[in-house]
Amino acid sequence: MYFAALLARTEDGWEASDTELDDVETLSDLADLAREASPDEDTVLVLIEQEDAWFGVVRVDGEEDPRIYVSDAAAAARSSYGEILLTDELLGRDPGDDGDDLDALDLDGTEDGESDDDEEEDGDGAAAGAGAGEAVPHGPVGDAEVLDDLGVSEKELRSMSGDAVGEIAEALGVSDVLETVR
Repeated sequence: MYFAALLARTEDGWEASDTELDDVETLSDLADLAREASPDEDTVLVLIEQEDAWFGVVRVDGEEDPRIYVSDAAAAARSSYGEILLTDELLGRDPGDDGDDLDALDLDGTEDGESDDDEEEDGDGAAAGAGAGEAVPHGPVGDAEVLDDLGVSEKELRSMSGDAVGEIAEALGVSDVLETVR
């Protein structure tokens, strides 16, 4: 189960809104959605969580590039929402390099311990990029200091699991606001 919410900082404090990500296909689309939530170019946080698997934080400050943190890149790569966050830049690879170099050599597909059939069963195309081993790391990626100035340290962010979105909201003092959209 997924949950996604926008938290926009305003003059009156934080405002939360439930957000539908069905029409979001790229990080740029997500950043535009966040900017629409704050006409005054204040800070907007997009919090995405897949229950007990991974969570992501996207911070948009005005027209600056989004800052991203993903708690488990490998788990997020198996999710259509996670794929939005896992840009080439975030994963430290050249644009267009999806980690399929071994597949281009037409090897038997067992080098990573899985057959080609296992990768195709995933259905959302994420396994192809994750199947190469180094393409998508297990564990956190991105800017772990994304919430430092808001009271959530890098250490705290890296230690979160389970209801990370709730923990972030609590640290920001907006648990009640977030609960209205959950």
